[in-house]
Amino acid sequence: MRLSPESARVCLESIPVSDSNLLSIKSLSVSFGGLKALSNVNLDLRKNEVVGLIGPNGAGKTTLFNALSGLVDVKSGSLEINGKSHKWPKPYELYDLKISRTLQGVGLFPELTVLENVMIGASKSASSGLISSALGLSGRDEERLKQRSMTALERVYASGIADVRADSLPYPVTKRVAIARALVSEPKILLLDEPAGGLGASDIEWMNSLIHNLASQCSVILVEHHMDVVMSVCDRLYVLNFGEVIASGDVETVRRDEAVVAAYLGVNN
Repeated sequence: MRLSPESARVCLESIPVSDSNLLSIKSLSVSFGGLKALSNVNLDLRKNEVVGLIGPNGAGKTTLFNALSGLVDVKSGSLEINGKSHKWPKPYELYDLKISRTLQGVGLFPELTVLENVMIGASKSASSGLISSALGLSGRDEERLKQRSMTALERVYASGIADVRADSLPYPVTKRVAIARALVSEPKILLLDEPAGGLGASDIEWMNSLIHNLASQCSVILVEHHMDVVMSVCDRLYVLNFGEVIASGDVETVRRDEAVVAAYLGVNN
C-alpha cells in the first residue's frame, strides 16, 4: 500500500543528538535517475538500542540499508560513527567498521555446512567464498575463526547443527544461521532485514527474544513488516514514506500518532 504525502504528513520534532550515539545519519538523499528514493533522512542509533524502520513497500527502507552497506552511491548526506565523521562505506569496509547485515533472502550457500556458512561472515569479502578466503589463514587463525563461528551459532542456539548442510535445514532455522553469520564478525551495528519474514507465530516469538538478547551486545537497526515484532523489540521507530521520515520517536508515541494510524489504516478525519 502506498501512502499519500497528504495523509501521512506528520509534524516532526527533532531528536537531540546524544553523546552516546553510535551512528548518526544527517540529510541523507539517494536518487536513481530522476527518482528520489530517500530525501533528507536523519537517523540516530544509540548504544545497545533497537531502532525500527517501518513503512510500506517502496518507502526507502532497503535503500537506507543499502546506503549503510555501501551498495548504493550516496551523493548527499553525512555519516558519523562513534561521534566521528566518516565517509559512506564501501562493502569491503564494513568488517573494520563493525557493521554487519542480514539479507531478506537469507543467502546461505546450500552445499556448505552451517559452520562453513557462518565462517564466511568473518571474511572481509564474503562474496569471494569460503575456500579462497581461507587460503591465507594459518592453521591457528582458521581454528580461531571456527571458535568464533561456533560462538555465533551458540548465540542463536544452533551450535548443535554446525555440521549439517544448509540445504537440509527448515526455513526458520536458516534465518537463525543467517543471523549467526552476521554475528561472527562481532559487529557493533547489526542491520536486520525482515528477520521475521516467513516465520510462524512460535518462531516469531523466539525471534523477538533473540533480538532482545542481541541488543545487550550490539545496536540493531531493524526493517520489519510484522508490527507485533516491531512493537515488541524496538526502543524507537522511524516511519518512512516516499523516501521521507514522516514520524519518529518511541514506540508508544508513534503507535498513538493519529496521522500515522490514519495513513496506515486509510482513515480520514
